[in-house]
Amino acid sequence: MESSSRSFISMMRHPLKFRMYLLSKLPSAYFAGVRVKEIDEKKCVTAVPYKWFSRNPFRSTYFACLSMAAEMSTGALCLLHLYKRRPPVSMLVVKVESEYFKKAIGKTIFTCKDGDEIKKAIGESIATGEPKTARTESNGVNEKGDLIAKFYITWSFKPRSI
Repeated sequence: MESSSRSFISMMRHPLKFRMYLLSKLPSAYFAGVRVKEIDEKKCVTAVPYKWFSRNPFRSTYFACLSMAAEMSTGALCLLHLYKRRPPVSMLVVKVESEYFKKAIGKTIFTCKDGDEIKKAIGESIATGEPKTARTESNGVNEKGDLIAKFYITWSFKPRSI
C-alpha cells in the first residue's frame, strides 16, 4: 500500500478529522449522521442512521440520505486512489441508479467493493489522457443483514492539465 493511501485511510478513520471534513465539505451528510465505518484500498463501508434529520414522513430513512451514504462508500474509494496523485485527476458523478427492496427503519450500512475497478479506470485515464468511467455498486443492508437498497454510481475520471 502506498504511503498516500495509508495517509488518506488514517485521516478517514480519525473521528475528529473526518467529522470536520464532513462539516466543512458535506454538511448535509454530517447532519444526517453518515459515517465511514471501514475503508481500505478495495472496500469502503459507510452507515447512515434512522433519526430525526434523516427520516421522511413515511417513518423510514429518506432516499436522499441513503443516496448520500451510498455515494460516500464509492466516493471515498475514489478519493483514496486520487489522494496526492500526480498528475492530479478530477472526479465527477455522471450517473446514479438505485433500487429499493425494503423500508429503511434503522441504521443502513452500505458497502462498496469496487476499489480495484476505480483504480483501473484512474490508471487508464492517466495513461490515455482521456476521461474514463467506473460504474460502482454499493449495497445497503439493515442491521439484520437484509438488503435495503442497491446503488450504482458511475464516476468519471479525467487528468487535469498542470
